Amino acid sequence: MDTLISMKVFRHVVEAGSFVGAAERMEMSAAMASKHVMHLEQQLGARLLNRTTRRVAPTEAGREYFERLSQVLTELEEAEQVVGAASVVPQGRLRVSSLSAFGLSYLMSAVADYAAQYPKVTVEMTLSDRLVELIDEGFDVAIRASPTGLKSSSLIARQIATAHLVLCASPEYLRRHGTPEKLADLARHNYLQYAGVAAPELGLANGDAGQRMRLSGNLIVNHLEALRVLVLQGAGIAMLGTEVIGGDLAAGRLVPLLVNEVPPSELPIHVVYASRRHLSAKVRSFVDFLATRFANEALWPSFEQIMALAVS
Repeated sequence: MDTLISMKVFRHVVEAGSFVGAAERMEMSAAMASKHVMHLEQQLGARLLNRTTRRVAPTEAGREYFERLSQVLTELEEAEQVVGAASVVPQGRLRVSSLSAFGLSYLMSAVADYAAQYPKVTVEMTLSDRLVELIDEGFDVAIRASPTGLKSSSLIARQIATAHLVLCASPEYLRRHGTPEKLADLARHNYLQYAGVAAPELGLANGDAGQRMRLSGNLIVNHLEALRVLVLQGAGIAMLGTEVIGGDLAAGRLVPLLVNEVPPSELPIHVVYASRRHLSAKVRSFVDFLATRFANEALWPSFEQIMALAVS
């Protein structure tokens, strides 16, 4: 049995989570796909997969083998395409994870154009506000936003755009509850919190130097679009990025609050990928495409525009 084919089958089994999915990609039967993995396990002398009636999942040894094998097979597939000094043609399955709001508002149109330009690449999109484990979960690329930067030394991050974090509320909420004129006024307002992110602690402008106030409220959600809906419905105030609420600010559906005391802070948007000496053509082309695409478009209100939109 061809060990190289067995390696490719194993990679597809892990990516698809089943022998059936791998068999479809390799154009063979599920039974044959299972035999290939068994052959590989015998060759290595280690169990690579845990098998149940519903799904298969890699063992600890299988996960480590998968990570290393994926790099080797990617480089091998590229090497097979190279003729002389010719460039590698982007092709294959590209798994991308993106922030939901950014993905819906901006990324999907870019992905459609990328797919049209690179028809040999199959882009598999996952929209989620959860911080995915890029390598462990088998993603090639992720779109992330973080005001504090990206700390993982095993990943490469390339900034493609900049949004801003803005304290905001709907006009209806402000009509019912009043517009805060100073930081101390926020104590009587309902702060809507994004799950997993601590509510901001602000210094009181008219208090002692060490006096601090933490915003609080009675609603916590784990999805940025859900948080946006709550703010639009007048449920309270929130701190949201303009990649989520840029259009709402521009249309007047939401207004910035206390911009002098809580000025909009930069929120860098990065495209993130695994650090490899030889980057695959599909990842390289996708990263370059996004960097060019968003560098040439004005996506969000500028800092100055946000300040001008603020409630006086």
